[in-house]
Amino acid sequence: MARIVDVDVGNKEKLCSICKALSVPARIDILKLIENKGMSISEISERLNIPQSSVTFHIKILEQADMVSVEERPGMRGTLKLCTRKTDYINISAYQKNSDINEYRSVEMPVGAYFDFNVMPTCGLAGEQGIIGVEDKMRSFYLPERIKAGLLWTAGGFVKYRFPNLLPLEAKPCKLMFTMEICSEAPNYHEDWKSDITFIVNGLETGTWRSGGDYGARRGRLNPQVWEAGSTQYGVMLGIEINGDGTLINGKQYSDVKIDMVLQEEKPYIEFEICNKPDAAYIGGFNLFGKNFGDYAQDIIMGLEYRN
Repeated sequence: MARIVDVDVGNKEKLCSICKALSVPARIDILKLIENKGMSISEISERLNIPQSSVTFHIKILEQADMVSVEERPGMRGTLKLCTRKTDYINISAYQKNSDINEYRSVEMPVGAYFDFNVMPTCGLAGEQGIIGVEDKMRSFYLPERIKAGLLWTAGGFVKYRFPNLLPLEAKPCKLMFTMEICSEAPNYHEDWKSDITFIVNGLETGTWRSGGDYGARRGRLNPQVWEAGSTQYGVMLGIEINGDGTLINGKQYSDVKIDMVLQEEKPYIEFEICNKPDAAYIGGFNLFGKNFGDYAQDIIMGLEYRN
């Protein structure tokens, strides 16, 4: 999913910060270099043939503009700073926002941050270091390390997530959206393995989407080296939109479930369930990809568009 930043002339500080970040060619080169995966300061320095001290300075400016995130991780010789791109598109408006224009909030949920589940073999979790726990054992889904999972798979059942309710008091909701990378789940992989995957929001079934297969004929762009070929590699980017007219999945209407039916202001959370229904025509399981697996650098994102 594209990561978009909207800024208008009323937000002078942010606009100046972005313009400053993009005013030096070396910073643009850095953004292009880390488009698909994170890199350390030393890796960027080596690839672009500029001193590490300069890279550190440029990364700081990009971070201040919220265009790059820096995460400290243990390295061979101390702490490693992993730099990842946060922004793909910047929309600059010459008009200031007002109450007649929709506002937008979003939150990203790791695939391992479910609060309830029922899985069946083949099933498991994987992170950047490899398999979490033991494959095909439900007990692995209770491990605390599940929060680090970049890939979750099950041959059936469900997983449930609870996102924070981001709707401000007295605001009118316009759209509720979920995006994720997903596909069917077959042993190893199977390009023609159908699965009817149903999405339920706050207890209401919003639509059932049919996945065409479990894809593994090529490597996923972001998969770590420990994730070998011969198994699931990537999925389809799926977008679910619930608005005032009904529910769309990748732009096609799937049901008449509207936003005022699923969004309950008194609840502090929005419950999102992904499942194979027991009576589905194709119970082919599902794979969920996090930001370090598959083709897209994101976890499950919930977005809420509203009007004040």
